[in-house]
Amino acid sequence: QVQLVESGGGLVQPGDSLRVSCAASGLTFSDYAMAWFRQGPGKEREFVSVISRDGMSTHYTDSVKGRFTISRDNAKNTVYLQLNRLKPEDTAVYYCAARVGISAFADEYVYWGQGTQVTVSS
Repeated sequence: QVQLVESGGGLVQPGDSLRVSCAASGLTFSDYAMAWFRQGPGKEREFVSVISRDGMSTHYTDSVKGRFTISRDNAKNTVYLQLNRLKPEDTAVYYCAARVGISAFADEYVYWGQGTQVTVSS
């Protein structure tokens, strides 16, 4: 069965950096666009970033542009999200998701990971 497993979350201070990863199995990884969503305390799940199946196209929500970078390694079946210049409002559970074709809408994604907690606090 398809599994998406996130890792790399943690507690960091404002301005710090962190990289979260999502390892996929049970699917032909290079056929799928991969996205990151997040859900902060008391908030709805929101789109963060997406990368095309070949890595040539990426999109970001406005609040993370210039700070976060999405990338993928199809040889390792893994997608990454580099989080730089973190702010307290970035605190959330970060989820990866997979679907055929790029989308920023959570309900269009078929496969989801369990999430990894990122907490930004001084």
